[in-house]
Amino acid sequence: MESKAKRTLVKSAPELWELADDLMRMESWMAGLIGCGQPVAVEVTDRDPERILAWRSAERGAHARIAIELASSGFGTAVMITAQHARHDPAEAIAALEGLLDELGSPERRPFASA
Repeated sequence: MESKAKRTLVKSAPELWELADDLMRMESWMAGLIGCGQPVAVEVTDRDPERILAWRSAERGAHARIAIELASSGFGTAVMITAQHARHDPAEAIAALEGLLDELGSPERRPFASA
């Protein structure tokens, strides 16, 4: 089954890329997509910096794929996520993708620099 989610985030493509191109995050997002409580090992299948990032589950029996596409859009970046999965309830997959978008769009907390 295929599910999609799209949102324009008020961050630049380089900022979003830095967040998305992180193995631990990809493993966590994959776990959310397939409904697993633990990170799921992944294999990156497509990487075009600041444009496209795709990965698939590297674990036996977990057939799933996530692709993120970034494109400039006004004062932010349009983010399109497409996922292939075996979830029986498509609403659960959409919720996982919306959570991924929430995480990408949330403000980053950075420590204060000392003067």
